[in-house]
Amino acid sequence: MNRNDLNPVVRDDVALAVAIGVLETSSVARGIEVADAVLKEAQVELLFATPVQPGKYVMLYTGSVQDVRAATARGAQLAGGDLVDQLVIPQLHPQVVPMLKRTGRLQGTLDAIGVIETNTVASTIAAADVALKTATVDLIDVRLANGLGGKSYFVLTGEVSDVKSSVAAGAKQAQERGLLAREVVIPSPHHDLVRHL
Repeated sequence: MNRNDLNPVVRDDVALAVAIGVLETSSVARGIEVADAVLKEAQVELLFATPVQPGKYVMLYTGSVQDVRAATARGAQLAGGDLVDQLVIPQLHPQVVPMLKRTGRLQGTLDAIGVIETNTVASTIAAADVALKTATVDLIDVRLANGLGGKSYFVLTGEVSDVKSSVAAGAKQAQERGLLAREVVIPSPHHDLVRHL
């Protein structure tokens, strides 16, 4: 499969800014309150804010580094003991957010795939960012929390050696946060599996 075949569908209604922030709360009601405070604190654009299993709430937003940091600090303060995870990445790899709204299925042959599964949304986004910045790989899927019992995961592809080093770096990032569930590298995945990624 050609790298150009993996270009994700980009949301044309979202102009990605310099930074991205994530807040995850253990309470849906508190999460909605926090999302409101985040939007009122600074000039950030909410990419999504939604309840996720098992009864948590996650919000993802973008803006300038200063605004995202201010919004995250305010949101974390308001969340208090309901805060599950938080994250600010000043320069997120450009493949991450467009992949959150990927459509269609892959076809063809892939050299290798890597999967990293974590226990929170923020840890998956952080691990994906590190993995993509480590080697020449392409992000082909990101799934966040819903239908996964609150877990999240992402799938990337590239040459076997690149996938191995990317997965190792991303897994290390999640492990250091104590939130790694599992990581795998599959060389030469079966073409029927590729259709379901």
